[in-house]
Amino acid sequence: MVEWSKQQIVEKARQVISREAKAVAALTEQMTENLAEVVGLMLDCKGHILVAGAGTSRAVAQRFAHLLACCGSPGLFINAADCLHGGAGAIGAEDVVFVISKGGRSREINTFAEIARARGAKLIALTESPGSPLGEMCDAVYKIKAPENVDPHGMIATGSSLVNAAACDVLCVLLLELRGYTKEQFGKTHPEGAVGEKLAGQNLSRLGRAKTGEQE
Repeated sequence: MVEWSKQQIVEKARQVISREAKAVAALTEQMTENLAEVVGLMLDCKGHILVAGAGTSRAVAQRFAHLLACCGSPGLFINAADCLHGGAGAIGAEDVVFVISKGGRSREINTFAEIARARGAKLIALTESPGSPLGEMCDAVYKIKAPENVDPHGMIATGSSLVNAAACDVLCVLLLELRGYTKEQFGKTHPEGAVGEKLAGQNLSRLGRAKTGEQE
């Protein structure tokens, strides 16, 4: 057990935030024209965009699938492990399967990807290893590499998961804008919670201004 003063704890916290912020900012250099291929496949998807990952990547995949749906793209999280026990029957030829895997060598993830490909789905991998078995079988690769020093011991995916999440945010925003997905459309699928209340209030405000304009 290590004993730190309050000041040391605060300083370490600031170092972590600074290191992770720099890692996310460095993503700008990894945005290449290959991104257009990834976005194109997702934009042209006639089925669902099924997002999968294992370990920490699973959590990032769940977040990404939800945000895709919020941004007007038909995103759903799919459990790769369950798919190896029959769940892969949900995958169709009109779907795009988006797999998040750092090294692209996880056995269960790659077996899942092979099944998805055999069922006719398009495959996209977010990985730092385009030449990996996963990368080689995909229709497009979104190459994202986090700095080694952003994670404790270079292994525990704290900062790197944040980098991957930010890389996924890029896709969400691009797809939202390319689809012309509006706040009003979003409001129809998010009527509840603080966001729903905010949108309802804005709609009432617009309605009030319109009535005032009519009277004038």
